[in-house]
Amino acid sequence: MIYEVEGDIMSTRAQVIVYNVATRDPMTRGVARTLAERYPAIVEAYHAWCEETNPEPGEIWLWEATDHSQVLNLITHEGDDDPTRLRRPDKIALHRCLRRLARMVSEERLKSLAMPKIASGDFGIDWAEVRGMMDSQLGELVIPVFVYMEELEGQVASEPGM
Repeated sequence: MIYEVEGDIMSTRAQVIVYNVATRDPMTRGVARTLAERYPAIVEAYHAWCEETNPEPGEIWLWEATDHSQVLNLITHEGDDDPTRLRRPDKIALHRCLRRLARMVSEERLKSLAMPKIASGDFGIDWAEVRGMMDSQLGELVIPVFVYMEELEGQVASEPGM
């Protein structure tokens, strides 16, 4: 079930935080930046994984911190050698990511997810279109999926069932 909430995603009680990145993403914007500040090791681990596997947009990567927090990266677009140049998330890649996420929820027995309004920020895909993709790929999940519609730093969101 998908719930729209407001609050600080870093205060979520969900098992996994999900967000979108580019290949070779410098993780200097939005939720990626916040996660990199809290878990500096994620940046090095992600870049090492990218070097090792050369991922394509549409792939996903699950990372676990030493405190057992889990972060799932949805690779929604190609990165750029110039980190100041922003690229738009790819709709087909996002759809593939969401389909893989739904499969992973089942295979890994994930219990809950929290995510921002993925792929719809600056230069992103229209939120209504993203939400439609989420409904089609994640709407049938029996676990709670919390979508943080507005980021309110320091405020704990009301997450039904948690």
